[in-house]
Amino acid sequence: MHPYIASLGPCLFPSPLRHIGGVEAPYKTDADRVLFEHRATGQTVESEPWSFEEAGPREKIYFDPPRTTVGIVTCGGLCPGLNDIIRGIVNQCHHQYGITKVVGFRYGYEGLVQRYGHTPVTLRPASVAQAHNFGGTLLGSSRGAQDIGAMVDTLEDMKIDILFVIGGDGTLRGAAEIVKEIARRGLQKSVVGIPKTIDNDIMYLDKSFGFETAFAEAVQAVKCAYIESTGAVNGVGLVKLMGRDSGFIACFAALAGSNVDFVLIPEVPFALSGPSGLLETLRYRLAKRGNAVIVVSEGAGQDLMSGVSGTDASGNQRYGDVGLFLKDQINGFFKERSIEVNLKYIDPSYIVRSVPANAQDNVYCSRLAQGAVHAAVAGKTGMLVGRWHGSFVNLPLELVTQGRRKVHPSGELWHSVLESTGQPAHFG
Repeated sequence: MHPYIASLGPCLFPSPLRHIGGVEAPYKTDADRVLFEHRATGQTVESEPWSFEEAGPREKIYFDPPRTTVGIVTCGGLCPGLNDIIRGIVNQCHHQYGITKVVGFRYGYEGLVQRYGHTPVTLRPASVAQAHNFGGTLLGSSRGAQDIGAMVDTLEDMKIDILFVIGGDGTLRGAAEIVKEIARRGLQKSVVGIPKTIDNDIMYLDKSFGFETAFAEAVQAVKCAYIESTGAVNGVGLVKLMGRDSGFIACFAALAGSNVDFVLIPEVPFALSGPSGLLETLRYRLAKRGNAVIVVSEGAGQDLMSGVSGTDASGNQRYGDVGLFLKDQINGFFKERSIEVNLKYIDPSYIVRSVPANAQDNVYCSRLAQGAVHAAVAGKTGMLVGRWHGSFVNLPLELVTQGRRKVHPSGELWHSVLESTGQPAHFG
């Protein structure tokens, strides 16, 4: 069965896009699909192949633009491109659809709960004109779940017809609960998500926005680690990059930097001790080359640490600092053997996530924002817009929040990392 995108009802209003530039808009219908599998396996498939609904403007829309009010909220950690998305939504609503009532809710889902006292801000093209030149989010953000009923109360009180939710896995699960509460009350409100995570771990997406910028910034840290490692006897550059459960940033940064000797990611367990453990392998690498660079994802090696428990405000398990842990283990290992080692530890996490989006992400964010507005004005709800096999698609929220996208230990990406670094497939 194909993923189903819910709709608020029949679309009765002609889209204003037909008048833009005197060129017919590239309208889509719900029958336009993008195949889930883009490779032929040589096998005969009797049933219709699984596919996703193609994103894009519809010839008829559900909401009457002059009477429509739009809300925007950004949640979770910072990520390059958040301001690009906000700017893209505001401009698309105002200039293309004639929706002039757009408000931004401050500090994530807290802004949708009135007892916090975060006053919403009015967003216009003039107020967001330069937003894409700055990192972070002009609306602010926060982590943690909020009362679903209280948030929907705010949407009702402010007569919000469309809510755009920009966030990661936990944020999108919250959006799905908002959709359920709206349906329970019999309201006609659209909720459309735009997936945000520099970890690139949202399922059924080619990539999430901000990832290009994040790993490009991470590459600079890796280059610095390499320079540091070559400047001293037995120099080791250790770089911790973001990636709680998925090691995409570490893999891409290592491939782009090309001077990395070891990549450690959450998907591939590793051992420290033993003749084929990381520490002995590092000693051999230093004896052979005189320096080494290690890139580790923040979620790697959690099984090696103890004393860490509980969850954070977003409900995620608290992780130990694997970077500091490895720093201590490496220094201790070589000290015990009276071998000089000069380790430089770099953690660029807040730099990576706080910078403005680069040109690639600028374009991607603009198109995601356009696709989200196209879907929302057509009355679609409980969905997000993303890119799959190079095409923009509409995906149900409940489909993409079923799990996390990960680096496959036997896949092509990890194999490319192994080829680039020369490290063994397994330590220990």
